[in-house]
Amino acid sequence: MRLLIAALLLCIALPVAAQTKQNPNLQPVPEPPPPPAGMELDPSLEPQVTIVKRGSDTVEEYRVSGKLYMMKVTPRSGAPYYMIDEKGDGKFVRQEPMDSGIRPPMWVIHQF
Repeated sequence: MRLLIAALLLCIALPVAAQTKQNPNLQPVPEPPPPPAGMELDPSLEPQVTIVKRGSDTVEEYRVSGKLYMMKVTPRSGAPYYMIDEKGDGKFVRQEPMDSGIRPPMWVIHQF
């Protein structure tokens, strides 16, 4: 029994001992190179995020060039959801994070 306990303790201690060893030849990761000429990022295309508190909900508004295209609504209790302007016409559609968007047709063909 003592041999079994000693073996279990050794199995637990080995991963800890393996993690404490550090390679002395580690070097910091170099900075990434700048983008090629003509490929600079346009700051006007970066999304601007505005956080608004409405009652107990928190709404994050995402805009590009001043046009609102998405809102993330985080209720005080419950899962957050998104309101997305899919066509750019100002009509927002609710989209759940795990929703695939596939809606199979459910017509009634015959009733008894």
